Amino acid sequence: MSHVFPRHTRNLPPVAVSGEGCYLTDASGKQYLDASGGAAVSCLGHGDHEVIDAIKAQLDSLAYAHTGFLTSEPAETLADLLIEHAPGDLDRVYLVSGGSEAVEAALKLARQYYVERGEPERGRIIARKQSYHGNTIGALSAGGNEWRRAQFAPLLLDISHINPCYEYRLMHDGETPEEYGLRAANLLEEELLRVGPETVMAFIAEPVVGATSGALTAAPGYFKRIREICDQYGVLLILDEVMCGMGRTGALFACTQEGVNPDILCIAKGLGGGYQPIGAMLCTAQIYQAIQDGTGFFQHGHTYLGHPTAAAAGVAVVSAVLGRDLLSNVQRQGDKLRSALNAAFGQHPNVGDIRGRGLFMGVEMVADRSTKAPFDPTLGIAAKIKKHAFENGLICYPMSGTIDGRTGDHVLLAPPFIITDAQIDELVEKLGKSIMQALG
Repeated sequence: MSHVFPRHTRNLPPVAVSGEGCYLTDASGKQYLDASGGAAVSCLGHGDHEVIDAIKAQLDSLAYAHTGFLTSEPAETLADLLIEHAPGDLDRVYLVSGGSEAVEAALKLARQYYVERGEPERGRIIARKQSYHGNTIGALSAGGNEWRRAQFAPLLLDISHINPCYEYRLMHDGETPEEYGLRAANLLEEELLRVGPETVMAFIAEPVVGATSGALTAAPGYFKRIREICDQYGVLLILDEVMCGMGRTGALFACTQEGVNPDILCIAKGLGGGYQPIGAMLCTAQIYQAIQDGTGFFQHGHTYLGHPTAAAAGVAVVSAVLGRDLLSNVQRQGDKLRSALNAAFGQHPNVGDIRGRGLFMGVEMVADRSTKAPFDPTLGIAAKIKKHAFENGLICYPMSGTIDGRTGDHVLLAPPFIITDAQIDELVEKLGKSIMQALG
């Protein structure tokens, strides 16, 4: 009998024993194509010997040192590497153990920034519906995933949520994407004026929304208008790239593809590629300077901040993404994946939208393509697709509640950056078979 507390007590998973490239193998010898990289984590695939050797070498010299006393060479190297390639005025890196910790640190830093500046009235956050920012209380409060939030509602912070930028569902007939992007962005200004802009410290959003909405990209000009509004009202822009960053969309930082620079940026998942648990919060020199000129102490912290072994893995993973020209490969293979999905499902009566960027793609399922009507939630379409896909040797990331937390289904795809043409064909073939089985 296992003493592990699983994610679901009625769905005990097989034991994974090995991984190589884009595949995982369980204890029975069954092989799975990892078409979602776990949860958009395994960017380099499994068994990358350069990363493994870097971790082993770090363990031989120093496994751990607490940042209350010491920094470490890999932490310093990783911070330098990230800032060298970071957009705008991002200048400091706060290394944590994962995405939720990165978001939690971002929210706390935003608050302390305004306290240090003598604006303690700024304590409010605005976020978006159908977003996901993590599972700690602060991050869950910022997120707009209603299913995840519901039972914890009494514990959550009071955070405003505006509509997402969701062309497929919310763009009006006769409206251009640019017009819609402007209208969607202006919802932020409306909410600021409603609650009082002098009370707001930050707006947080994912440049490409991940698990909750299925690789949902913003309309043209959306984030540029968001940046303008934040600047106009003195509000910090926090961008959550935990899932979409570190090369997943074809750029090391997804926000650069939107032409905007954040004040605070959160990364994780692809930062360590699954080889070590690691995340990071990046902030501008201006924010850091406010702390430095004030108390000098960021009132936050975790035991494994700047963990040397995790940082060494981060250095190896980011160096591999850049040094092997994998960003170009993401763009190239992403185009092929999109084309293959369109060829297989572009006219499918139960596929409403195929969207995403790079190797971060979403397929939204519908009961009726012509009306965009979603499936009845009681049918559990996403769960059925996931079950059949797994049986067919495909790991993908179907989710329900795409539209409003209750209705809508999608499949998220985020394969390793090294996926081959043949593996793209395998992915699409197995996904098609799984969708057919799920729909009966």
